[in-house]
Amino acid sequence: MRQSFGSSQLKIAISINTSWNVVNFRAGLVRALVAQGHEVIALTPTDAHSARIADLGARFIPLEMDGRSRSPLHDIGLALRYRAAFRRERPDVYLGFTIKPNLYGSMAAHSLGIPVVNNITGLGKMFVGKGWLNRVVIGLYRVALSRSRTVFFQNRDDLALFAAHKLVADEVIRLLPGSGVDLQRFKPAPRDEAGAARPFTFLLIARLLWAKGIAQYIEAARQILQSHPDTRFRIVGMIDEFGADGVPRSALDQWQAEGVIDYLGPADDVRPHIADADCLVLPTYYPEGTPRTLLEGAAMGKPLLTTDVPGCRDIVEDRVTGRLCAPRDVAALHAAMSDLRNLSPAALAEMGIAARNKAERDFDEQIVVRRYLDAIDDAVRNRR
Repeated sequence: MRQSFGSSQLKIAISINTSWNVVNFRAGLVRALVAQGHEVIALTPTDAHSARIADLGARFIPLEMDGRSRSPLHDIGLALRYRAAFRRERPDVYLGFTIKPNLYGSMAAHSLGIPVVNNITGLGKMFVGKGWLNRVVIGLYRVALSRSRTVFFQNRDDLALFAAHKLVADEVIRLLPGSGVDLQRFKPAPRDEAGAARPFTFLLIARLLWAKGIAQYIEAARQILQSHPDTRFRIVGMIDEFGADGVPRSALDQWQAEGVIDYLGPADDVRPHIADADCLVLPTYYPEGTPRTLLEGAAMGKPLLTTDVPGCRDIVEDRVTGRLCAPRDVAALHAAMSDLRNLSPAALAEMGIAARNKAERDFDEQIVVRRYLDAIDDAVRNRR
């Protein structure tokens, strides 16, 4: 791996909307920066994973952030909190991820002359919707990214959309393979005899929001169970009942009582669940960055089933590494599930091998780390 920044030690600030995100999606990058002798500070809201940031070698700085607020006026306070933290810590470079850290963290960093590297991890409803809020968010992005040294995109659709709106200069645009995946940690697990004899198992791993296609997954499962009652449908993920889009616990309880799904709760380590599945499903109907759960499933050699939306279509080659289907379309999802359910074990295994090969070729976490090292090097050498 390239040794960047000469021999100087840098203080690098990273901010994401949750500590959970740092620990689960950015651990490889944080460890790589720490291994090179740099001080990494993570500014996130406090949650159950905040204490684990220290295990990565970084220092946690609590930052109050209301993830549910859609009011730019309400978030003026967030921009001021970022600015106060940056004035106190004086980082050499700021790495922003997710919407609010990209918007308000970047503005605060620019105001203090701190070089910024952004990562557009997904657009969210406010960007892709219509109306005044959409126009405000587009305007905020234009300001927030105007002086950034590098802006990473996780798929070509998001990149093209930002370019069409002229939100970012062409010379700072870079493309990343999502957050990447640790190919040593996520790798195919051998199937034992008991595993080979168990029912065909579909697995959905996601934050439990309706926009992830939960309702479509449930209805398609009901239809498949009518003809193949031995099929298993599992869900792993965090319940978020406080947002308008959150799937309530009562619905999960009802589906379990009905015998449609097994809800396995949230999981810090999803590898055992993936190993015990035959196919990973993500029927989301909003654009994604590059869904990490699909990358992890591919790395573990599992066929993937997802919708033909930005971010997801970058991972799955239809009928090669899995299946793509139309979003919000129960019939299309049911047909794709049935096709995969009826594949021979040899054909299913071949699809899983192709998924692993694609993960190795296109989504290795080390690709992401190397590009970040280059971007940070460029940022500190060319301060604006």
